[in-house]
Amino acid sequence: MDIYDMLFWILSAIAVSCALGVILSRNPVTSVMFLILTFFAISGHYILMNAQFLAIVNIIVYAGAIMVLFLFVIMLMNLNADVEPQKGQLVQLAGVISGGVLFLVVLAAIKTAAPQPIEKTSTDIGLITNLGKVLFTKYVLPFEISSVLFLSAMIGAVVIGKKEEIPNIQRGE
Repeated sequence: MDIYDMLFWILSAIAVSCALGVILSRNPVTSVMFLILTFFAISGHYILMNAQFLAIVNIIVYAGAIMVLFLFVIMLMNLNADVEPQKGQLVQLAGVISGGVLFLVVLAAIKTAAPQPIEKTSTDIGLITNLGKVLFTKYVLPFEISSVLFLSAMIGAVVIGKKEEIPNIQRGE
């Protein structure tokens, strides 16, 4: 067993255990922290597959921006046991049944999957240089159109979010 196999199994154990922590944690903030650790473990898998760009995008977008958004929403909602609605027995039974069916589907997929040999040679498939060459030659027009679309969406969000100033009117008595 070489170092790549060992890293794969360590990252897999971290990803699976943190994913279980997301599901089993009763505290929503702790659950989000476990999800961030899961994203970092998945980024480690991307690095092992020589897809550095996907690893960095996964860390920046998911572990960074989206998880901060989740934390803000959770903290703004201020969830606790008094406010949170209680789940009925029927909802819990439906959750157990759907989880069991999903588990059976995963087991069937694992049973029928044939192991594929892994190439240990270095390739340039996941590198950013190839993506940049294709993006700025073959797909330059859609790239520029999407950048204008994102710019207009940002301007629209600023315009919608801007509050109008209400003049301070003094009441006469």
